[in-house]
Amino acid sequence: MKLILKEYTLKLKHTFTISRESIDVQPSLIVELHSEGFSGFGEATSNPYYNITVPMMMHDLDNIRNVIEKTDNETPEVFWSKIYPFLKENMFALCALDLAYTDLYARKKGKKLYELWNYSIDRIPMTDYTIGIASIEKMVAKMQELPWPIYKIKLGTKEDIAIVTALRKHTNAIFRIDANCAWSVEETINNALALKKLGVEFIEQPMKADDWQAHKEVYKHSVLPIIADESCIIEEDVAKCHNHFHGVNVKLVKCGGLTPGKRMIEHAKKLGLKTMVGCMTESTVGISAIAHLLPQLDYVDMDGALLLAEDIATGVKITDGKITYSELNGTGVTLL
Repeated sequence: MKLILKEYTLKLKHTFTISRESIDVQPSLIVELHSEGFSGFGEATSNPYYNITVPMMMHDLDNIRNVIEKTDNETPEVFWSKIYPFLKENMFALCALDLAYTDLYARKKGKKLYELWNYSIDRIPMTDYTIGIASIEKMVAKMQELPWPIYKIKLGTKEDIAIVTALRKHTNAIFRIDANCAWSVEETINNALALKKLGVEFIEQPMKADDWQAHKEVYKHSVLPIIADESCIIEEDVAKCHNHFHGVNVKLVKCGGLTPGKRMIEHAKKLGLKTMVGCMTESTVGISAIAHLLPQLDYVDMDGALLLAEDIATGVKITDGKITYSELNGTGVTLL
């Protein structure tokens, strides 16, 4: 097996702003694994909040190139367990590698990934489309540029309710709110009352990730479901979120890929938590991997490629929130 690492700078259509940062470009690592005439593809993006860069990911993968390239037809679960000790301090790199290996494994088996997992795609959730923090005029313009059935609205300002009130005048779409740790307990409980009247479905990660007492208080008193994001990073976090959140948003890049992500979703479902997978502004490479988990999800935020000025791959297609799978096996990705 041959490991190929490719660095990309993904340009965004618009400046993307959340409560803690703004970006115009998204650095990304594409991992390609080639074996027996097949190629598998994986992706992880850089992230300053988690102190992860593309060069760091490339360095850590290069350091274990011999271990990776000596692998021969192990299952993705066995491969992940073998590689984890080397990359446990860099789950982003582990994610890109795991996605590529899982894709390659399914292609060798002659199956789409959801077929390999015996998932039915008869009923799968639609994806939301994210509106980053900006002036109300710009946020409205973004909605009008891409009319969508579900919008995820980034908040974390002093005018959050006014923003949602203004946006509601321009669409009947479902709203989801992501405050990215910017609110207090009192703000969250009070905002939930107002947001419910404005057609909001749930609130994602309103408070700081490690403030578990605050999460429990909001869990008890919020009139809207609260979904964990920054509080649910790795597999052990799912159990912590029980009785503190109503659901969990699993990010593949943060937990180390499809293999642990799938386990996290299964664990969450057993605990009665709502399940969601989110993206980190990946191209269609990362987004196509997420798509194969859809049969296990209540909600999904897989709009990363839609936010790009130019994509670097083909794979799943998204139209008006609805997902269409590629005809190719594995995750269905082809690099452009």
